[in-house]
Amino acid sequence: MLLTGRKISAFITGIAMIFSLCFGTSVFALDNTLCGYGQGREVNDENIPLGALMFNEQFYAQNAYAVTDSDKIVLTFDQGYENGFTAPILDTLKDKGVKAVFFLTGDYAKRNPQLVRRMIDEGHLIGNHGMAHASLPKLSEAEAKEEIMSLHNYVKEEYGYEMKYFRPPCGEYSEQALSTVKDCGYTTLVWSFAYCDWDTNDQPDVNTALDRVSAAAHRGGIYLLHSVSETNCKILPQAIDNIRAAGFEFGLPEL
Repeated sequence: MLLTGRKISAFITGIAMIFSLCFGTSVFALDNTLCGYGQGREVNDENIPLGALMFNEQFYAQNAYAVTDSDKIVLTFDQGYENGFTAPILDTLKDKGVKAVFFLTGDYAKRNPQLVRRMIDEGHLIGNHGMAHASLPKLSEAEAKEEIMSLHNYVKEEYGYEMKYFRPPCGEYSEQALSTVKDCGYTTLVWSFAYCDWDTNDQPDVNTALDRVSAAAHRGGIYLLHSVSETNCKILPQAIDNIRAAGFEFGLPEL
């Protein structure tokens, strides 16, 4: 039977619908263009970065968020490697009564069991930052799932803890990668505040950093900080006090 162009189009659409119903939506139907996340400088009248709001609007279907609906601020720390500041950061959080999310790489989880156990024991959340800190859009779907689930399974086996939040390594993502993260049972958290704090050889000025971290406060904020930063370690107690003085409180994500 000879099919016309219209019939061919309808036939393909029907097959796609059947495939979707039987097997779920394939990530290969999604855009895999690599994007580098940034919240941008423009904010609304509540001091919330417009870039973070746009990310939520675009990727909520993939369970990916840059800002929450809560009135509270979420503190998160990326744990690529240990630089001697995580323990004092944990001391500050305990002293101030603040819970945070620590995103671990595989290397960190394996090399720092005492600190990881302390995070868990003191009520913080552990998040997945990738076994090898690999950019997911650069991987195949199978490789991306392995990057996520190998660390998930390691943490579950070694620490008896099941992670539920994922932070894209290098801040790089795509629609397809975010969908893969969701398929692995995770919610993606990027951020609504971050600054250049990760270079241990070029640390931000303490006073400038404190002013910037404090001034960025907004409801539903997700702060990205790096625990390798000596500046972050120094300013954290006062930053928490300043943000609270501005009328905000801290909490864990409920997404």
